[in-house]
Amino acid sequence: MSSAPRFRHRSFLAVLAAGLAAFPLLAAAQSGNDSTSLPGVSQPAEKGARPEDNPQSDDDTTVPDAPQHNDNVMTRPLGADAGTFKTEKIQPGAEPKADSDIKPSQGVGVFERMGANLPDLPPEKPFTGKVDDAYGAFQRGHYLTAFQKALPRAQLGDPAAQTLIAELMAQGLGVKRDTKDAAFWYSKAAEGGDPTAMFKYALILMEGREVPRDQKKADEWMKKAADAGQPSAEFNVAQMLTAENPGPKGLQMALPYYEKSAQQGIADAQYAVSQLYLNLPDLPPEKKARAREWLSRAANAGFDTAQLDMGIWLINGTGGAQDLENGFNWMRVAAYRGNVVAQNKLAHLYINAIGTKQDPVAAATWYVISRRAGLKDPELEDFYQGIEDYQQKAAIDAANKYRRAR
Repeated sequence: MSSAPRFRHRSFLAVLAAGLAAFPLLAAAQSGNDSTSLPGVSQPAEKGARPEDNPQSDDDTTVPDAPQHNDNVMTRPLGADAGTFKTEKIQPGAEPKADSDIKPSQGVGVFERMGANLPDLPPEKPFTGKVDDAYGAFQRGHYLTAFQKALPRAQLGDPAAQTLIAELMAQGLGVKRDTKDAAFWYSKAAEGGDPTAMFKYALILMEGREVPRDQKKADEWMKKAADAGQPSAEFNVAQMLTAENPGPKGLQMALPYYEKSAQQGIADAQYAVSQLYLNLPDLPPEKKARAREWLSRAANAGFDTAQLDMGIWLINGTGGAQDLENGFNWMRVAAYRGNVVAQNKLAHLYINAIGTKQDPVAAATWYVISRRAGLKDPELEDFYQGIEDYQQKAAIDAANKYRRAR
């Protein structure tokens, strides 16, 4: 049954960014401005210039998002054998094509390196608990059967059965959709102590459609659901604490709820934990060391902002070792998923040959795609105007074929 967080990604990121504004390491993806420079990436060469005509300075200038423990190698000069955008005859290749299978390498595990087979999984323990026939029917898609089995129990006060009846009615599964009766059953199940019903009833009270809107009562039920371990409620309570207490104090108060929600698989919470572990002061070193791990979980769950940040962190060596190739791969994943900032930054990576070979047609393609989405970039526009007409045409043709990966 669906239990999506109340806050959508845009407002979630706005709340989190507002709280983190006091910290210098705030991820670039949260800034909400039109800056399109990839942290650690040099600006494109002047129009018509060869890459070697713009040597990089040898100073140790750093950027806010970049770690300050090593030299910035992102702006390394291209090799002497590198061609220019004017002379390189690169034909349009496979860029871009929608490919939902694009995935960064996960590396080679110890068993593969040793040539040994993976050990067998431990035997599954036999289930000794009580079988819920109503929920079993629901999970198999037998909704009418689920309703018939759950209704007598719901009428006798079983909170789990009441929640199931409410869900079937709310979605119109097996029975006629009736959101008003669903709200009634959610309220009864919430009063009976069912965490999911508490969360759903809190949402109903917030919306005020089937019952009178009552924000105070909604917050009380949301807090009860969170304290009962409902993961989406835990995330929402963290959001409320952050919004009501701007700055470090609110983030410190919210962190335990974000952590609990993240541990139960809520990608938004996993992303929040990664940002807080990186930025909050006075956290134990073992937590700060896990910032990238939580960002990786959110990225692998399909959260495109986390995928964008994963690319930036890997390229800049934030929260762990630098990995240009895998950073490029994550940026490419986010770009194919429709993240406009990632599409823009991917163009910069192709221009600067960071984690990939230099490819003006691919760079121009992703610039065209991001520009069509409304993201302006004077440097990329200057680069685009400086390449050959046939390269511009190839980029436009490829951009016209772009379909967002699902």
